[in-house]
Amino acid sequence: MTAPVFVVDTAETLRPGTVTLDGPEGRHAVSVRRLRVGEEVVLTDGAGTGAHGTVAAVHGKDRLEVAVTGVRTEDQPAPRITVVQALPKGDRGEVSVETMTETGVDAIVPWQAARCITQWRGERGAKALAKWRATAREAGKQSRRLRFPEVAEAVSSKEVAVLLGAADFAAVLHEDGSEPLATAELPDAGSIVLVVGPEGGVSPDELALFANAGAAPYRLGRTVLRTSTAGTAACALLLGRTGRWS
Repeated sequence: MTAPVFVVDTAETLRPGTVTLDGPEGRHAVSVRRLRVGEEVVLTDGAGTGAHGTVAAVHGKDRLEVAVTGVRTEDQPAPRITVVQALPKGDRGEVSVETMTETGVDAIVPWQAARCITQWRGERGAKALAKWRATAREAGKQSRRLRFPEVAEAVSSKEVAVLLGAADFAAVLHEDGSEPLATAELPDAGSIVLVVGPEGGVSPDELALFANAGAAPYRLGRTVLRTSTAGTAACALLLGRTGRWS
């Protein structure tokens, strides 16, 4: 198995030599994972820098020393893939974030679509966003990523249109799309932005708004996927087609 990943606050602590891992991450490493001296670990800032080393010492229930032998920084992936995810019902939002993170998405933008049943307002919205970000962090660790996806603040349809207009390739996943995403012409670099609609679908007004921003509707396949799975399926398709999975 590959070495488990733990998160540090800043990349400045990632350097050859002895690095201390404490706090919640240290507690997880010592009390939950029960790491012992000599076991391999990876420390990361979640922004692309990772330190590889072995456990040199364990102290109490929440602190260990890591003997770091090497540090590397991953380049920004290209093309960068962002999924604009309409807010699903219940915990399906966290499921979507988790699986997209494991697959390799680079950024997730929560979208308050016109037909969303779920509404992010006030304290409830702040808690929901915090859950999405915590899910991305944990899924990033679980999937051994050094660069975790960014989870943005929730946006309106007009703000989505701005994102689409700035992308090198923009698409709305839609069952009535005339062209399959599998054959779309994709950029070798730059940014790709995909829109995943809510359970009730993307409204005609939103489709028109996004089309004006340069985002055409594309279909994934013959079946209709749920909003919580469509982004993951599309991301996997693009990662394969762009060579990022090669």
